[in-house]
Amino acid sequence: MNIVECKDNLILLNELENESVDLIYCDILYGTGRDFGDYKDIKAELAEIRNHYEPRLLEMKRVLKSTGTIYLQMDWRINHWIRCLLDETFGYNNFRNEIIWEYNSAPRKKGCFGNRHDTILRYTKTDRFTFNAIREPYSETAPRGYEKEKYYHPDGKVIGDVWKIPILGQNDKSERVGYATQKPLSLLERIIMASTNERDVVADFYCGSGTTLVAAKRLNRQWIGCDVNQNAINITNNRLSKERPLF
Repeated sequence: MNIVECKDNLILLNELENESVDLIYCDILYGTGRDFGDYKDIKAELAEIRNHYEPRLLEMKRVLKSTGTIYLQMDWRINHWIRCLLDETFGYNNFRNEIIWEYNSAPRKKGCFGNRHDTILRYTKTDRFTFNAIREPYSETAPRGYEKEKYYHPDGKVIGDVWKIPILGQNDKSERVGYATQKPLSLLERIIMASTNERDVVADFYCGSGTTLVAAKRLNRQWIGCDVNQNAINITNNRLSKERPLF
C-alpha cells in the first residue's frame, strides 16, 4: 500500500489482489479529445469509450472489497455511457447515487446554458457497504418546535446529492499546484470520509495531481495511485511528501 506508479492503470489493476481496495475514486477521462499538455483525452465516441473503460471497470470490480464503493467523476459528454457500463459491471441494483458537484465557474457557449456541474456516479459491489453519514447544519429557516425536535439530529442533517463546493480559483495560493484538472481537497475528503474508515485503502487510477491520495493521507487512510503522465506522478509525490495525517 501507499504506492504511486507511472503506468497504464490496466497494468496496475492486473497486478492488484482480489478484494484489496475499500474505495475507488477516479476523475476519469471525459472524452473531450483535447490535448492538455500533461495528457491527451480520448474522444467521446461510444466504441472508444467502451473499449477503454470496459476492461478497467471489470478489474476495478475485482479488486474492490465486497464492502467497497466506487465513485467515478465525469461531465455531460460521457456520463450516460459510463452509467450504462457501471450498470453492466456492478449491477443496476448496486447503483447508489448520482452526485452533482455544483461549482461556481465554467466557460459559456453561445446558445447554451452555462455548464456548472460534474456528475459523480456512486456504485457499491454488494448491498453491504461502508457508509458514514456526512452532516451539515440545518437551515436557519427549518421548522422547529417541541413536536419536531425529536426528528432533528444534534450534528445536523445528512447532506444531499447536490454538493456546492467551489472549484480552485486560478489565483488560489493554498492548493493549486499547476495541474489543469486539479480538484479541491474538500471534495475528496467528503468522499473518503463517507465511504471509508481509518486505515482503509483508497485507490485512484487516474490520480492526476494527487488530490485523492493527499486527502487519504490526511485522513489516515492507505492509498494506491496511478497515472500514465510522469509529471502528474512527480506532482503527486511532492504533495504527499509535505502532508501529515490530521489524526
